[in-house]
Amino acid sequence: MRKLVLLALVGLAAQLVDGSLGMGYGMTSSSLLLLAGLSPALASASVHLAEIGTTLASGASHWRLGNTDPRLVARLGLPGAVGAFSGATVLSHLSTRAATPVTAALLILLGAYVLGRFALRPPQGSDRRSPHGRRLLVPLGLVGGFIDATGGGGWGPVTTTTLLTHGRTSPRTVVGSVGASEFLVTVAASAGFLTGLGTAGISIGIVLALLAGGLVAAPIAAWLVSRLPGSVLGTAVGGLILATNLRVLLSWAGASARTGVLSYGVLIALWAVFLRLSVRKARATARQAQAETGQALEEVSAETSHVGASASAGEPVVAPASTGPTSVDLVHPRRPAELVVEPV
Repeated sequence: MRKLVLLALVGLAAQLVDGSLGMGYGMTSSSLLLLAGLSPALASASVHLAEIGTTLASGASHWRLGNTDPRLVARLGLPGAVGAFSGATVLSHLSTRAATPVTAALLILLGAYVLGRFALRPPQGSDRRSPHGRRLLVPLGLVGGFIDATGGGGWGPVTTTTLLTHGRTSPRTVVGSVGASEFLVTVAASAGFLTGLGTAGISIGIVLALLAGGLVAAPIAAWLVSRLPGSVLGTAVGGLILATNLRVLLSWAGASARTGVLSYGVLIALWAVFLRLSVRKARATARQAQAETGQALEEVSAETSHVGASASAGEPVVAPASTGPTSVDLVHPRRPAELVVEPV
């Protein structure tokens, strides 16, 4: 019972991360399951079986809110499913000793990427909605699905950050479409693990505990994402993934205690530096957004005063195309050159 409660907490923590960043459920939960002593294949299989429920709920929610592009979901999800099935089959036929360092090393690379990506250059996208071509989406889906299955996670970091970096699709559509397509990836990966491993060693209790923790954390993650900047949370999660998998890799290599202490000392120092950078960037972004919002309000106020003065002087006033009041988008402030007064 105690182990199931611990696993439910693992699922809760992983869903908090994933719900806040749009990535990280697989990496976080797989890292913690490896730390708890599960083999790489069983850890990844358990995570993907639990993700069938969480990704289905997430994808349905994004679809209802209009956050998905069906063409993007299909073009990304179908090759992702092929890559995930292949990766699950490969991992199922590796011995535990051979798979452990491979999985831990892969997760360390993903953790380092997430850490540096969110601390140094947080992913951003434009407001334009333009579908990507098959030349990008097909290989991206294949690679992302393969990495997700073999590493126990990685679909979000590989696909979301790549699409946001290209800047051809709005962030909301990227996160929603990647989340919806992940359902296809998890189903294919689960099928691959069941084909390679069967049901032997897969505990339904572990799967249900992870699923229960994820469902409980979903509304909490929605609240958290509105309070904590994504750059700070992404940097924190990247460091957590590095810390958990470094221990697995050091244990496999038989490193001495002195080597372990030195390695963790360097990691903690770098983690602190990156966290400091991400906090400073988040504060600078908040100040810039506040300044742009204030400038927009001043421009609207000046325009209103000018119209009032013209009316008082008896000058003709040309009515705008819409007779409704004007408003300024305060949620998504634009740069000064892009500020537009929109009719309500």
